[in-house]
Amino acid sequence: MLSLVHLKVLAAVARHGSVTEAARQLHYSQPSVSHHLSRLEAATGVRLVQRVGRGIRLTPEGMLLAGRAAEIVGRVDAAANELAAQVGLQAGRVRLAANASALATIVPRAAAALASQHPGLELSLYEEHPVEALQMLRHGEIDVALVFRFPGTPVEDGLRLVHLGDDTINLISRRTDDRVANHRDSPWIGGCDQCQGELDAVTEGFVPRIGSHSDDMVVVQALVAAGVGVALLPGLALQAHRRPDVCATEIPGFRRQIHAATYGDPPDPPAVAAVLAALVAALAT
Repeated sequence: MLSLVHLKVLAAVARHGSVTEAARQLHYSQPSVSHHLSRLEAATGVRLVQRVGRGIRLTPEGMLLAGRAAEIVGRVDAAANELAAQVGLQAGRVRLAANASALATIVPRAAAALASQHPGLELSLYEEHPVEALQMLRHGEIDVALVFRFPGTPVEDGLRLVHLGDDTINLISRRTDDRVANHRDSPWIGGCDQCQGELDAVTEGFVPRIGSHSDDMVVVQALVAAGVGVALLPGLALQAHRRPDVCATEIPGFRRQIHAATYGDPPDPPAVAAVLAALVAALAT
């Protein structure tokens, strides 16, 4: 029979890439982690790990089981949190992931309101890109993913979205009242895959020449100020950090939608519902 503890160990080894780091994160000894892995191999009758030099790596069978293990462990943790939340918000815990601009703007306002209204509610925060945040949500590693999406993007099965509001898209350059069309031949600073799709839509009519890459709003503005290129940034990023020596020109007709995503069947646990309400109020202000 598969043990939840053994699955938790396997998931940690897969996530951190080593027995040493998995032991540190789980607060186990290294021999204990190795023992749990051996017991899991005995229970499954399959070789799950193999030695490579001084370390180990998962076999294909180990990777397959580790993926399921992460989801199982995450779901058990989520169920425990939901059960605690049913007792009352005094015992609730919510894990939330968002990207840097949201963590620097919307989330602190929501966290302050929650601390005032529900002082017993524990809010754990993770900085993650929307793609990784949604993956964590599906695996049960978090309870809420704060993500940006674009109109018309299909919603994956099992995800439930709360539309918090829209965010502007801005051209970042060194000229006031600038236009995208002025930068047909300029180098651009590209970002993530989603951001690249956004850039392609904004620059329809020409192919932007990507000279540099960064998702960091501080780095992007520093590069623009230095004349390295031009870029796009959302309004939340400019709220979080704004250099006085760059100019931001809103691009009409282009918006990001900001959503809070949860996973599974409704209704949300009381603690999660309280966080969602706080996020809606935070973006509204």
